[in-house]
Amino acid sequence: MGSESRPATPPRLIAPVSDASRDAVAASLAEIACGAGEILRRYHGTDCPHQLKPDGSPASLADMRSEEFIVAALTRLWPEIPVIAEEMSCEAKPAELFFLVDPLDGTRDFLAGVPEYSVNICLIWNDRPIAAALAAPGLGRVWYAGSRAVEAPVREGRLGEPHPISARTPPREGLVALVSRCHGDAETDACLDSLPIVLRRVTSSALKFGLLAAGEADVYVRCVPTMEWDTAAGDHILAAAGGRVVGPDGTRLTYGHRGRFYRNGPFAAFGECEEAPSVALPSQCAPSYRDRRRASDVTSAESPAQP
Repeated sequence: MGSESRPATPPRLIAPVSDASRDAVAASLAEIACGAGEILRRYHGTDCPHQLKPDGSPASLADMRSEEFIVAALTRLWPEIPVIAEEMSCEAKPAELFFLVDPLDGTRDFLAGVPEYSVNICLIWNDRPIAAALAAPGLGRVWYAGSRAVEAPVREGRLGEPHPISARTPPREGLVALVSRCHGDAETDACLDSLPIVLRRVTSSALKFGLLAAGEADVYVRCVPTMEWDTAAGDHILAAAGGRVVGPDGTRLTYGHRGRFYRNGPFAAFGECEEAPSVALPSQCAPSYRDRRRASDVTSAESPAQP
């Protein structure tokens, strides 16, 4: 689907949502995500205008245009369901059913010309995802799931034929871990050091969840802050493929926490969850490098001048 196309008429959404409706919604979300992906592809590799947000992360014109497209599409199809999106509606209130949207996950790498960015769209019922799409426009791939997880190729914004996917059983020789290009920290490294890792594969954005769901890797640990729109779509797709995303207490992540500004705690994502090893996550997220740098700048600014 090109960015000007329209998804097929989806089902009306009333909780509880049936498996058939969840699958239809997921297919519509995949079409919307791929349409947004075509917008992003126009900006990728260009001198895309951008600025830094208060938290130090970049926001670009591409983020804004993608989000405008996604929110308009969701509002047209399901006007009664609120949309919580990263750039322009991140303070909206959740409802029994609501959407979480990240119009461009991996903005920093996107601006650097790296093709591993994603579009994440997820439908939440109460506090858990029930339908989701995760598109990787730069790689020509999209993963989506309602009651089951599938992957499809994407060519010029159009979905190809989907095929089922499933997480893999961890190999005997050891695990392949997916690690962030820009967000390394000592706590995450310590967690990974406790696991039988044979390869650390650098991968950007929520693409990590898609690769786990497709059976191309085994574990992704994150101990620095993320937001709910970063993880919800990938969480659901991985769970539908047989994997699991858990927090420090070993339970699944929950969503819709406006009181904590939709921020996640530490988590670990595994492929085949029945064979997944345990990992001792910290109880709270470690400050990111940018958090530590900003704290250092504030401390320096507030310190009295030395005689």
